[in-house]
Amino acid sequence: MRELLMGNEAIAMGALMAGVQVVSGYPGTPSTEVLETVAKRNPGEIYVEWSINEKAALEVAAGASYSGARTMVTMKQVGLNVASDPLMCVNYIGVKGGMVILVCDDPGPISSQTEQDTRHFAKYAKIPVFDPVDAREAYEMIQTAFEYSEKYETPVIFRSTTRVSHSCASIEVGTFPVHKQPEGFIKHKKWVIFPKLSYQNKLKLEQREEVLAKDFSELSYNQVTGEGKVGIACGGVSYTYIKEELNKTEENYKLFKVATPFPFPERLAEQFLEGLEKVLVFEELDPVIEDALIYLCGKKQLTIEFFGKRNGFVPNAGELSTLIASQCISKFFGKDYENKVASFADAPKLPIRPPVLCAGCPHRASIYAVKQAMKGKKAVFCGDIGCYTLGNAAPLDMVDTCLCMGAGITIAQGIERAGNGSTNIAFIGDSTFFHTGIVGLINAVYNKTDEMIVILDNSTTAMTGHQTNPGIGKTVMGEVAPVVSIKKLVEAIGVSYLKEVDPLDQKEAVKAVQEAQAVDGVRVIIFKSPCIAITKKREEMSVCTGKCTGCKKCIRELGCPALFMQDGTIQIDKSVCTGCGLCSQVCPFGVLKKEED
Repeated sequence: MRELLMGNEAIAMGALMAGVQVVSGYPGTPSTEVLETVAKRNPGEIYVEWSINEKAALEVAAGASYSGARTMVTMKQVGLNVASDPLMCVNYIGVKGGMVILVCDDPGPISSQTEQDTRHFAKYAKIPVFDPVDAREAYEMIQTAFEYSEKYETPVIFRSTTRVSHSCASIEVGTFPVHKQPEGFIKHKKWVIFPKLSYQNKLKLEQREEVLAKDFSELSYNQVTGEGKVGIACGGVSYTYIKEELNKTEENYKLFKVATPFPFPERLAEQFLEGLEKVLVFEELDPVIEDALIYLCGKKQLTIEFFGKRNGFVPNAGELSTLIASQCISKFFGKDYENKVASFADAPKLPIRPPVLCAGCPHRASIYAVKQAMKGKKAVFCGDIGCYTLGNAAPLDMVDTCLCMGAGITIAQGIERAGNGSTNIAFIGDSTFFHTGIVGLINAVYNKTDEMIVILDNSTTAMTGHQTNPGIGKTVMGEVAPVVSIKKLVEAIGVSYLKEVDPLDQKEAVKAVQEAQAVDGVRVIIFKSPCIAITKKREEMSVCTGKCTGCKKCIRELGCPALFMQDGTIQIDKSVCTGCGLCSQVCPFGVLKKEED
């Protein structure tokens, strides 16, 4: 049947069509919906899990692949950093069942710390990479990726980008195949990575690279079309942008579509370069195709002028678009671009909407309690990856550092060791704590660090769409699971001070922070309150008319989107308010009350 599918859904459906049997991953925009779609459309015999981090996910997939099952592991580009240890080794070992590593890059970046390009990682790890241009091609190409993985006994990286992952296409979806029982793990020396074996397998990898490059030159996804003395090379979603704009020109050109940037299809590239005088290379994010073509020109002693990221012709950072493609094509062919975009000159500017914590978010209460308890004291507040990173914005202004997942705890340790003379406090969410925070906590205890760690337990993985985690008691497949208690885990590690508090009880929350600040060593506060997006509205808030002095303390200190001023009096937007009651605890005049009061 024909379905309208988002790119990530198309990737998932393609994997199901390929007979995938084990899918693991960690949520991260723009990749999250791939695993969620597999779980949703699971015909019943596929195992799906949200692993605690990308390293664990990749190792689970590798083990299943050793046993003959087709596997897929999903993550975003920064998650690949976490998975890099097993990734670099599994290619030396090899696989039996097809193993596809789905990595979504985030040009912009729109919701990431970096703009890193996974194609570099593929080359670095000597792992083949497939790069689809749109959702429809992604559906078909991932099935080919599984075939190549098994043919060459290698893991394969399937690289998507934000616009491929989140755009839609109408796709003819077939019937899922009947799964064959995997052969099972068969003992063999090849599964144990020893230095001598690594050396021997490295030689095989180098030989395989040449074979794959020739094979990819025959692959139908890689194409050279057109003729002329000028050429345009592109891959991924950039090909879609270029193709759309080239439909508007009558110029003669050769077009090189690169679907497998590594190993680079050199034979096909030679065919493309033949007879050319200049080439435009248009790609996200880094000049991967451009560098491969320039290298090939040097190798074959060809004199061709290149226009791309290396000479600043194509933007070196940020997301590309059809507008940028049109601009580059116009300049490349020597046309007047200004006339083409004149209609955009008077377009109104879009309103600026900075991200903000939701009304009733328990993180606002937690961060505010720490702020109140530490008022007047020298302190550094180390943040982490999650909704609570928004605590860096006014009026809270309580996140001084943010590096990568789990780093808040260990960054605070480094600041303390540098003799800053401050109280060093780390904020970390429950899912991030399971992901990479536990190691940091053990490191703090073992090395006798003086540090306060604030774990913000909102019982979900909120930032990426409320996925499950080990502290919830439910898996992505809907099964009941043992609840991993953060409190018991912290106790077992052996911290000197531990307290669990509801942050919406501000008096107790502030008191807990003050008590923790007064002692030395590693101390942990668990602020436990569920994310407002997964709980029902609890109570109604009201304004006691005639009492408001217009001091704006509630707005000035909390920044809750449900509060606003009108005619000099505080008002509550009841369509947004969740009745958390934090504002009533902040107001000095008793203006804001729960309706029952």
